[in-house]
Amino acid sequence: MSNVVEVEDLVKIYPGNIKAVDGLSFTVREGEIYGLIGPNGAGKTTTLRIIATLLKPTSGRVEVAGYDVVKNSDEVRRNISYLPEEAGAYRNLTGVEYLRFMAELYAKSKEEAERMVKEAIEISGLGDKIYDKTSVYSKGMKRRLLLARTLMVKPKLAVLDEPTSGLDVVHALHVRNIILKYAKEYKVTVLLSSHNMLEVEYLCDRVGIIYKGRLYTEGKPSELIEEYKASNLEEVFAKVVGVHA
Repeated sequence: MSNVVEVEDLVKIYPGNIKAVDGLSFTVREGEIYGLIGPNGAGKTTTLRIIATLLKPTSGRVEVAGYDVVKNSDEVRRNISYLPEEAGAYRNLTGVEYLRFMAELYAKSKEEAERMVKEAIEISGLGDKIYDKTSVYSKGMKRRLLLARTLMVKPKLAVLDEPTSGLDVVHALHVRNIILKYAKEYKVTVLLSSHNMLEVEYLCDRVGIIYKGRLYTEGKPSELIEEYKASNLEEVFAKVVGVHA
C-alpha cells in the first residue's frame, strides 16, 4: 500500500522564534483515515495548512501523492480538498449556488458539475435549507455544507480540520458516516484533526498523538489502548500528554 502523505522532519518556526512544529514525521497510507490529535497549540493546524500548501515549512520534507508541497504546490492542490477549522461560505449565495460555483471550478463538464452538486446536497443533509442563503445558516449548517463541498470532488486526499466542529450529536454522526463511506467506497484518503477522542477512535484506522510539535506515539486506536492499559483513547491521550507535559 503506497503512501499518499509523507512528512519527514517537518519544522515550522513563526516570527519571534515560535516553533509550532519541531521535527514531525508521519505517513498516511492510501485509503486510510489518519487522525492527528493533540492539545491546543500542539501544531496540528499548522501541519495541516502546510500539507494543504497554505503555509511553507521552515525545513523538512512534505509530499502529497508524490508531489512536494513547496516545489509542486499546484499538483498537490489538484489532488487535495481542504476543510479548515474556521471556514465560511459566500453569504449572498444560497447553499446550492455555492456548491454549483465550487463544482464548476473542479468539474471538466457541466454534467460532472451537476453530479457533484447532487451528491453534495445529499452529503450535507440540509434538505430544503440548501436553497436558503448561507448568511442565515447556523455554524453547524455551514459546516455540513463545507464538508459536502470538500468531499463532492472525491479528492485523492481530504484534509479535515475539526470536521464536526459546531455539530450536534445527530449531525456529527451523519458526518462521520459520510467520511467513512467516502474513505471505504471511493478510496478517498483522509487526514483529520479532532479534539473529540471518541470520534477519532470511531473513525480512524491510525492516529498520531503530537505535543509541542512532535509525534510522541502512533498506531491503531485499539493497539494504543492496549499498550497504555487504557479503557479508551481519551485515557491514552491524557497519559501521553501528561508524561511529556
